[in-house]
Amino acid sequence: MDKENQKITKLVQKVQEEGKHAIDSPGAPSQIDIPPEDYALREHEQRTVIDPQSINDPEVKKLQQILIDWINDELAEQRIIVQSIDEDMYDGQVLHKLWEKLTGKKLDVLEVTQSEEGQRQKLNIVLNAVNHTLGFHQKLPKWSVESVHSKNIVAILHLLVALVRHFRAPVRLPENVFVTVVIAQKNGGVLNAQKFQEQITSEYDDVGMRCEKDAFDTLFDSAPDKLTVVKKSLITFVNKHLSKLNFEITDLNSDFRDGVYLCLLMGLLGGFFVPLHEFHLTPQDTDQMVANVAFSFDLMQDAGLPKPKARPEDVVNMDLKSTLRVLYSLFTTFRNYA
Repeated sequence: MDKENQKITKLVQKVQEEGKHAIDSPGAPSQIDIPPEDYALREHEQRTVIDPQSINDPEVKKLQQILIDWINDELAEQRIIVQSIDEDMYDGQVLHKLWEKLTGKKLDVLEVTQSEEGQRQKLNIVLNAVNHTLGFHQKLPKWSVESVHSKNIVAILHLLVALVRHFRAPVRLPENVFVTVVIAQKNGGVLNAQKFQEQITSEYDDVGMRCEKDAFDTLFDSAPDKLTVVKKSLITFVNKHLSKLNFEITDLNSDFRDGVYLCLLMGLLGGFFVPLHEFHLTPQDTDQMVANVAFSFDLMQDAGLPKPKARPEDVVNMDLKSTLRVLYSLFTTFRNYA
């Protein structure tokens, strides 16, 4: 058993080191030949664009589609349909509606404006509101009125990813997505171009913060036999306590998705009664399930446990790794509790 644990530890350390390298490596610039006609630049003007080949990268395309689907889900009631990240986001109209939907606030700005100057003015107001919400008071964001309005897809991707992370949207973005960015500048009539690898998404934990991989990632990826042992141990631990209420679980993934057992389990482990009116004993929809899991997370923190790394939405969506992380936190804290 000790050798197996050492093996898992080494695997975790290796993954962590690789993750840090992927995150921290700045990416060495390299010279490339870009036809001058592709960039109608004035003298000393500089332009940053995405390498066309990056647009066709499967992970980049996947990221774009996930963001498009998320926006369309959020704005479905307003019958707004986004089809293209750059073409549909550049004028601030969709971003305006998205910000209002996510924050529940109203922004005092014209609904529709056709002129380019009017678009820029509206976009400036909308981006100021977005940046304030995201906490960009001193630090400069990776987008601007100019970059968004000029349909710079790299800037728009950075902006949308930041919104997804901040509002903890119930979507799972592909991790470690890079794009090749071309920076072109004309000096003395000669076009100089360099390309860089720019990171759009990193590695995140379940509340949207950057992280290295943990032991559960390694269990899933490299030690499925050990994963089975962990699941059995957690089921035994949970049933030991739920049996006091004549309940029993058999599937860690599905049995906890509605949050009911989590709420009851926390009452048993914490030694307090959880009033039945505080949560939905028979949840009727996903929203009530999410509310239940979120309430159980509050109970955990009230009992002195750290804030769970998982999101309620992930537990409801039966993300096994998230559910295991929550239960393992309970196990390590209360395993000696009778």
